[in-house]
Amino acid sequence: DWVFKIVNPDETQHFAGCFYVGLPPKISSMKKFLLTIVLFISLAVRSFADEGMWLPLLLGQQVYNDMVKKGLKLTKEQLYNVNKASLKDAIIIFGGGCTGEIVSAEGLIFTNHHCGYDAIASASTMDHNYLKDGFYAKNKAEEIRTNLSVQFLLRIDDVTKEVMDSLKGLSGAERVQKQNAVLAAINKRMSDADKNIETRVSALFKGNQFLAFVYQRYFDVRLVGTPPESVGKFGGDTDNWEWPRHTGDFSVFRVYTKPDGSPAKRDEATEGNIPMKPKWYLPVSLKPLKDGDFSMIWGYPGGTNRYESSYGIKLATDINNPTLVSLRDVRLKYMFEEMKKDPAIKLQLASSYAGIANYWKFFDGETKQLLKYDIYGQKKAAEEKFNAWAKGKPEYENLFADWGKAYDAWRPYAKVRMYMNEGIFGSPLIGFAASLMQLENLLLKPGTPQADIKKAMDAATNQRKGFLEDENKASDQNIVAAVTRMFYENVDKEQHPIGFYGAVKDKYGPLNDDATYKKYAADLFSNTMIFDDAKWAAFAANPDALKLQDDPAFSHASAFLKNYNSKYAPYFQQFNAKNAEFGRLYLKGIMEMDPVKAKMMYPDATFTMRVSYGNVKSYRPRDAVFYDYVTTSKGLLEKYKAGDYEFDLPAKQIELLKKKDFGQYMDPTRKDLVIGFITTNDITGGNSGSPVLNNKGELIGLAFDGNYEALSHKLAFDKDLNRTICVDIRYVLWCIDKLGGGSNIIKELKLMK
Repeated sequence: DWVFKIVNPDETQHFAGCFYVGLPPKISSMKKFLLTIVLFISLAVRSFADEGMWLPLLLGQQVYNDMVKKGLKLTKEQLYNVNKASLKDAIIIFGGGCTGEIVSAEGLIFTNHHCGYDAIASASTMDHNYLKDGFYAKNKAEEIRTNLSVQFLLRIDDVTKEVMDSLKGLSGAERVQKQNAVLAAINKRMSDADKNIETRVSALFKGNQFLAFVYQRYFDVRLVGTPPESVGKFGGDTDNWEWPRHTGDFSVFRVYTKPDGSPAKRDEATEGNIPMKPKWYLPVSLKPLKDGDFSMIWGYPGGTNRYESSYGIKLATDINNPTLVSLRDVRLKYMFEEMKKDPAIKLQLASSYAGIANYWKFFDGETKQLLKYDIYGQKKAAEEKFNAWAKGKPEYENLFADWGKAYDAWRPYAKVRMYMNEGIFGSPLIGFAASLMQLENLLLKPGTPQADIKKAMDAATNQRKGFLEDENKASDQNIVAAVTRMFYENVDKEQHPIGFYGAVKDKYGPLNDDATYKKYAADLFSNTMIFDDAKWAAFAANPDALKLQDDPAFSHASAFLKNYNSKYAPYFQQFNAKNAEFGRLYLKGIMEMDPVKAKMMYPDATFTMRVSYGNVKSYRPRDAVFYDYVTTSKGLLEKYKAGDYEFDLPAKQIELLKKKDFGQYMDPTRKDLVIGFITTNDITGGNSGSPVLNNKGELIGLAFDGNYEALSHKLAFDKDLNRTICVDIRYVLWCIDKLGGGSNIIKELKLMK
């Protein structure tokens, strides 16, 4: 599922800047270099069929001409226009890391079920379990307030010259610090809190270009409708990243404004707010699809690294990906054991479980595809060609030798970092306990004002409340026991927290015995004040550093985090800076080496608005296997298993489908209800909920997944096997209308027949 998680708005910039550290071009060639950047975007043509996530602001004439050649009927001005309403005004950032689209004149939003999942789960109770049973508001008064927000893109400004001018003569850490300060200043200058306007500068082409994306955020977003989870997640983890697919992955929301059309503030009263009157909304197509039809996808792809080095590919396949998969496997195992026991626990853990499972399967598949197609070898061949060109050029001739040294220096510590992120802090309890280190720092700092301590303590108490609501102790205790042993066995002993495992052995038993870690975890969970209201209240009334340090959960988190931060975080920071600098130089060199190729390059995804185009298309994944471009209710019924955790369906749906009660949503060529379809479009995480449009800009489906055969797409696009999996909009409407009884929602839409 195409979710790109952002914990807070600032992380958008952090992600965009992962690879932008680097030496500036020579001042004498600056103007020429920047012109090259603009030209290779504006004149770009695709290097492979359907590859590319293009910036709508800089959609060059050749790219647009190719779109028209494939069948597009809209003008460039209809696609993107700053001064007039255009298609881009219907595309939104939904929540923290998804895409949504406006589909009615009253601010109705379509997005994926998994994008709305947390809001749906939060609105659900055991008495009104919308996650299990589904929900459709019969009128606007029944729509449910959420904690979601949406963002509309107002415009994109090129600020490359301003940033580059400020970085002249700088390199290394000094350049990074200056660049961060400059971007922060631009963001602040171009934002307006009074109008909910936020600006985030994104670094493109590994820091060779900088664009400022200006958004307006709306906080009053309400749940309008959702199918039952059995529809929205049909196929579960078994079908995740797989085609054929029969998942009704959609949900419906609405954005509200003040009566004057302006956005409400966060936590502002919403009484009297009205449905938004959007600048543009998407008409909805009921027309049948044909193999080869034009398809266009707009949205916010979260991140790719298509210009990664061979060193990065090898680190991913050797260490990072396998470690992540093994640690998530353990977390999922213990969560699932508890979810099977009790519907209430399933509801409690559902959102967290879905997020962990999603990329567990992704990174497993990515590794297999990278190895299968020898992406490492392909990268090496390209780098050898670059090295031959770079001989005699001081700026580039030692680039890969130095880059290799940077990876050699970091590689011994890569696993411990993965174990911290995916193992130690894979436990919700330990993650919360680690957050208390901020409080500890204040308590240990001489002269800290009591007001600051009280503020931090109140924040921790509030955070604890949310943690306890989401916490399932049984699964978490097993996770702590398992990952603590895995860390001991799989991470270099020299990198263990000093004295930690010796203390565990002395008190609980042999370090090669599961029973030891189970006793340790049980003791930790039984004695931490985090689960004890009386102990927590006493501590909150009189915060004391020694009491905090004596808490077993805090002690556990602190031992691992301080060990990592003091010894290995500096190595990672050094590696990250060097890796980014070398990556930027490599990309700069590629553009100098082959200007023709430069014109065919597109920027990596950075959770900024992009458009991709391609075709509805069948494919052959391997010898003697053919996959059709659509799935139908016939296949849905074939997969259906009554009572199954992943393949159950509502009884009403089975009845309607068996009667072939498809209504106006029936496909006239198939004489069936089409459930999903595939396209060749280039998308990635963050495109969840993205609209899939036909050549007239009409909505034909929602993108929600990719196919297993091309899971290397973040690092390498497969021009033959890449497919985007979409839920057909006719199935979405059938679920709303026929299955859910939400005919009032259908009446809002502009249906194209």
